[in-house]
Amino acid sequence: MVLDILTSKLKASMPKTKFDGLIFNAKIGDKKIILVKPQTYMNDSGRCIGQIMNFYKLQPENLVVIYDDIDLPEGKVRIRAQGSAGTHNGMRSIVTHIGQQFPRVRVGIGQPPVKEMDLADYVLGKFSKDSQKIMEETILYAADSVIEIIKNGVDSSMQKYN
Repeated sequence: MVLDILTSKLKASMPKTKFDGLIFNAKIGDKKIILVKPQTYMNDSGRCIGQIMNFYKLQPENLVVIYDDIDLPEGKVRIRAQGSAGTHNGMRSIVTHIGQQFPRVRVGIGQPPVKEMDLADYVLGKFSKDSQKIMEETILYAADSVIEIIKNGVDSSMQKYN
């Protein structure tokens, strides 16, 4: 959802399907950027990211990963310059393919409302009516934090958006 906002705000190109993902080209100022939506299963998203990093000869510090996180309260955004995958299987896949040295933007979705609820159903489901407005604002906020990372660096984004 954050990527959808970014593709719109940055007037990104139409996507091309390559490397198991949808690839959009855009610019922020004079910086060319690539926006990627992996089309693999979430738990295998590192394969897509690794292929792109290798093809374009990108350094991990030039990657920004945006992901939902049940370990953060709903509506919270946390930016980090690097770190472990935590409990997120998609991040674990990315870390396995390229290491831990890349910025990430975590978008808190909170825990499922019922402990017995299937985690995949919760993560892939629609937001409740109460959560809808909170998450719309959070997604816009997270998109702005990514733009800040690209324009002025991860430290600047952490100071403004954490």
